Amino acid sequence: MVELENVTKIIRHNSVLKSVSFKFEKGNVYGIKGVNGSGKTMLLRMISGLIYPTEGKVLYEGKILGKEISFPKSIGVLIENPSFIDSYTGFNNLKLLTSLNDIVGDDEIRETLLRVGLEPDDKRKYKKYSLGMKQRLGIAAAIVENPEIILFDEPLNALDTKGVELFDKIIKEEKQKGKLIIMTCHDEKKLYSYSNKILFMENGVLKEVEELE
Repeated sequence: MVELENVTKIIRHNSVLKSVSFKFEKGNVYGIKGVNGSGKTMLLRMISGLIYPTEGKVLYEGKILGKEISFPKSIGVLIENPSFIDSYTGFNNLKLLTSLNDIVGDDEIRETLLRVGLEPDDKRKYKKYSLGMKQRLGIAAAIVENPEIILFDEPLNALDTKGVELFDKIIKEEKQKGKLIIMTCHDEKKLYSYSNKILFMENGVLKEVEELE
């Protein structure tokens, strides 16, 4: 479904990704493992279309990202720290976000907020949210439109035990739907429990792929 062909990204004369080639297929959870600065987040940004490769290609079902298509058709993304409008409630932030594609309604937004442990009728503004609540809203934004591809960059950041349990359930449900999920997670035990394939990144290079099932 998503294929990287010799993808290299150079930023300020520094190669942050180096000739990465890999094919991601639906129905799998791919965990990306590596130390800070190994290229994990940059790889997710490249797959999402937020940046384009200096060399090589990113293909979605055979179409070149940045040339034949400008952005992936069906993708949900949580990369680095989620950011929303401070003066809006969680519900209104998701309503604004989903209005861009206009493929889900209020019921889907409410259901998604409940899935991540947020109250749809909470009148608190985003600026009053705790870090954990902000992270939950970021997860909700990534899944609310039922995308075929979901990218999670450190999704467990700031989550309490209940939040982690809800995320565990979300990953299981989305995998059962046949989604393509690509993620990073500092909690190695959790990363292995979520994933059926692990990609090892080192200095911008894909060094190894481990099959878990």
